[in-house]
Amino acid sequence: MTVSSFCSVSLQPPLVLACVARTADLHHLLPKGQRVVFNILSATQEALSRRFSEEEGSRRFEGIGLHRDPHGIAVLEDILAWIEGHIVEQHDGGDHSIFIAQVDGATSRDLRPLLYYRGGYAELER
Repeated sequence: MTVSSFCSVSLQPPLVLACVARTADLHHLLPKGQRVVFNILSATQEALSRRFSEEEGSRRFEGIGLHRDPHGIAVLEDILAWIEGHIVEQHDGGDHSIFIAQVDGATSRDLRPLLYYRGGYAELER
């Protein structure tokens, strides 16, 4: 599942926010307290982003390199970063739900991020 929006909320405690369409096939699996992993894709992984936004069910993982975190959640291979945490709040946001997760751990690599801006993928320029 690809989230519609993702950003940091707080440093103390470390919190992130993700917006998920209510129609997303995994939306119902995100109750308060649920453990989650946010896989942050690199600029070279547009096809992977499209796959996870279009495919449903376990088929989206077929043929993709991954490992499981200590809680059994999929962490994709060769990504920019991953953030592990648990849902602490859920709010209504129109046709989306706004989930706030407390960060329990994170790992990152020195790669360029994949960005989605104004209905398309974009590059971050310096």
